[in-house]
Amino acid sequence: MSALLWLEPDDDDTPFPSVQRALRDPDGLLAIGGSLSVRRLLDAYRQGIFPWYAAGQPVLWWSPDPRTVLFPEEIRIGRTLRRKLKRGQSGVSFDQQFGEVVAACAAPRRGQDGTWITDQMQMAYGRLHEHGVAHSVEVWDDANLVGGLYGVSLGAIFFGESMFSLVPDASKIALAHLCSQLASWSFQLIDCQTRTEHLMRLGARQLPRPTFMRLLDKALAAPSRPGPWTLEEPVARALASTGTLAYGDRHR
Repeated sequence: MSALLWLEPDDDDTPFPSVQRALRDPDGLLAIGGSLSVRRLLDAYRQGIFPWYAAGQPVLWWSPDPRTVLFPEEIRIGRTLRRKLKRGQSGVSFDQQFGEVVAACAAPRRGQDGTWITDQMQMAYGRLHEHGVAHSVEVWDDANLVGGLYGVSLGAIFFGESMFSLVPDASKIALAHLCSQLASWSFQLIDCQTRTEHLMRLGARQLPRPTFMRLLDKALAAPSRPGPWTLEEPVARALASTGTLAYGDRHR
């Protein structure tokens, strides 16, 4: 069994070990400790590593195998969601209320006592947003924020972190708009990190870690698109008129 790397709280210089050294049980655990500085987080994402831990724990760093991903053009838009997109009853924006989206994602879900999106995590991703690399998608009912998601963007990959819905399908509406916009920008991949049935129904698939790492390296070689992001009108208009992605066949 591989020995876990322990990082000191203020140590941003010690490199992460190879993801091949991640544990199999629990799947993908690679290192413990360290900080959530901008430098450490960006270093982690570039190597296919992400933080995930509960309140009261040290920072835990993960690189699971297999890896759950979604190619933007492969999102599955079912009939109900397509009808909602065509009706256009929900407004959608990018990077307008990043902190509010993260806070809503951090709210405990039904049947859960706490959240992994701790205050420390919220502040850390707020700093990434200030640096133009963390982004949010907001779904609105009039002036009320009813759904959304957030994540990190580097090169041509979007690392999805969390989503929330206060009304049915709001997070799906956010993801559909994100996928359509990312496809129009020639993004190659959305990293969903770990499997959930919700993501699999939306078109996500699982890849062996070596395959994911090759796709990650390719995506990181592309130019980054710093924020703030804006949802482009042709993308939003295409979803509202057809209920499908405007650029679904463009890159595959």
